[in-house]
Amino acid sequence: MARINLLPWREERRKQRQQEFYVMLALAAGLGLLIFGGAFLYVQKLQEHQEAANEKLRQEIAVLNQRIKKIEELEAERERLLARKNIIEQLQKNRSQIVKLFDQVVRTIPEGVYLTSLTQQGARLTLEGVSESNAKVSAYMRNLESSPILQVPELTVTEESEIDGTERYSFTVVVQVKLPDSEEEPGSPAP
Repeated sequence: MARINLLPWREERRKQRQQEFYVMLALAAGLGLLIFGGAFLYVQKLQEHQEAANEKLRQEIAVLNQRIKKIEELEAERERLLARKNIIEQLQKNRSQIVKLFDQVVRTIPEGVYLTSLTQQGARLTLEGVSESNAKVSAYMRNLESSPILQVPELTVTEESEIDGTERYSFTVVVQVKLPDSEEEPGSPAP
């Protein structure tokens, strides 16, 4: 016996296509989720890689900051040492000048005058002493004026006092010290 399908074939075909459509839709959705998940994992991997690179850079920056701090400390130490070296060089340069200054101070003191105090502040020298008379103080002032190193003597204080039962004159003289800038070479003949 022959079978005749009396069912509407269009409706059946529509259901089949609708079913295929839903299957394709599900496959597309699944594929879309898979692509989205893969992209999300890829971006997350890139982000982790960037975070690791950033952390490595932070560590390197910390190391470099420590090195910079150490370099700054070394620079400060270098500046202190250079300043100390310059002071020592200046003292070495002026070493013979102090001898010349004391030599001139001793040469200018006349008989009957003695010094009790000698103070130097920069180029200013304050001499305090005692004399037998005012005339000896005047002679001392003239000797200071004629000195090549001691210049512009200025008598600031003179007082009459009795020391050991004799009359004495206390005085204070301020002079300017002018030492030559150029040093003589060792071994060169004296002028």
